Amino acid sequence: MREFRPLGNTIFPPVVKNLLIINGIVFLATNVFQNSLGFDMYQHFALYYYESPNFRIWQFITHLFMHGDFMHIFSNMLALWMFGAVLENFFGSKKFLQYYILTGLGAALLHTGVQYIELSSFIENSRDYLANPTLGRFGQFIENTVPEAYQRDFNSLYNFWQADPTSLNAKNNSVELVKQLTDIKINIPTVGASGAVFGLLLAFGMLFPNAVIYLYFFFPLKAKYFVFFYGLFELYSGIANNPDDNVAHFAHLGGMLIGFILIKLWRVRRPGDYF
Repeated sequence: MREFRPLGNTIFPPVVKNLLIINGIVFLATNVFQNSLGFDMYQHFALYYYESPNFRIWQFITHLFMHGDFMHIFSNMLALWMFGAVLENFFGSKKFLQYYILTGLGAALLHTGVQYIELSSFIENSRDYLANPTLGRFGQFIENTVPEAYQRDFNSLYNFWQADPTSLNAKNNSVELVKQLTDIKINIPTVGASGAVFGLLLAFGMLFPNAVIYLYFFFPLKAKYFVFFYGLFELYSGIANNPDDNVAHFAHLGGMLIGFILIKLWRVRRPGDYF
C-alpha cells in the first residue's frame, strides 16, 4: 500500500478542486461560445456513437467535462466534492485522479457497447431498406424498427403511400424519413461526469460502508445501502429503456463496475483494516 499517499483531511484537495474549476470553466465556455460565437462545443467534445460523423476519439475523455444545464453540472459537482474529497484524502491525489479518469473512461466504453447492441440492428435494417425501398419493406421497417415515439409520422406516410402504391414522391419521402431517423439515433450526444461520479460513489460505499448519507439532506442511510439500492435502480432503469428517459444508466453502471474492479485490483482496504 506504499503507492497510496493519503493527504489527511483537506476540504478541497487539489485534484477535486481543479476538477471543479475545469468543469465550471468548460460549462461557462460552452454557453458563451454557443450564444456569442455560434460555436457548438457539444458537437466536438460530447461523446457520440462511433458511427456518427461527429465522433472523435478524444470524446471518451472530453465528455466528462461537458454538462447539459446548470442542475446537471451542480448535482455532479456536488457529488464530486462530497465523495471525491474524502476519497482523494484517502487515496492520495495521483491514485485518485487515475481512479476518476479510468472509471469515467470505463463508463463511456460500456455505454458505447450498450449503444452498439441497441443500434446495430436498427442501422442494419435502415441500410437494408435504403438499398431497396418498397411499400411492403417500409411497413416492415415501421413494425420492426421504428420506436413508438416516431411511428406517427411513419404511419402517416405509409397510409399515404398505400393509397397510391405507385407514388414516387411517397417513396422518396420514405427514404428521407428513414435517413432522418437514422441521423437522430446515431447523433445523440452523451455528456457529464456522472460515470466517474458513480465510480466515486461505489468506492465510498465500499471503503466507508457505515458512513451516513442524508438523502435530500433529511433522510439518513448508510452508504453501503445507498450504493446497493442506487445500483439496482440504475440497472432497472437501464433495462427498462424508457424512450422518454435521457439518462445514460449503463454509463453509471459502467463507472461503478470499473470502480469495483480497480479497488479489487489495487487491493484497497477500508481505513479500519489498517489497525
